[in-house]
Amino acid sequence: MTNWKRIQAVFIDRDGTIGGSDEVVFPGEFKLFKFSTKSLEMLKNAQIPIFSFTNQPGISRGEAQFQDFVDELSSFGFDKIYICPHQNGEGCLCRKPSSGMLNQAAQDYKLVLKNCAVIGDRWTDMIAAQRVGCIKVLVKTGSGERELAKYRNNQFYGEWLDAAPDYIAEDLMDAVNWLLM
Repeated sequence: MTNWKRIQAVFIDRDGTIGGSDEVVFPGEFKLFKFSTKSLEMLKNAQIPIFSFTNQPGISRGEAQFQDFVDELSSFGFDKIYICPHQNGEGCLCRKPSSGMLNQAAQDYKLVLKNCAVIGDRWTDMIAAQRVGCIKVLVKTGSGERELAKYRNNQFYGEWLDAAPDYIAEDLMDAVNWLLM
């Protein structure tokens, strides 16, 4: 279904997608899933830039430092880190499900977002991707199973319903394998 040669970049959520759980785990305590390093290496080997895009409201609450997230995510091999430090309801344009981080990356790297993919475990990731035309991949790790159950039980409506994933992956490795297929 996909053709990796046309994928310009892959945007990957942090919590529940590359590691941790469905809860926020701050840098220093965050652990990658066992398959995440290999998954990220596969994208790098295919010469596809990988960008982290993550909501981290603990930053604006003073519970964590912005630079700690940047340092951690950079150490995992991400080419660029996009972080929304705002809390829900602050009205920023970057917090998912807004597509601000994706739009900023498109501007920074001259990307055509319909030629990019988003991998995440929450429907907010899928909505952000839908808004700009990215390929949408939902992983079942983290909050993915719960989010998928809400979708299947018709608990979503409107734009949320329209943001159905293009692929539902067991985990990040499955997602990457599908994208590279």
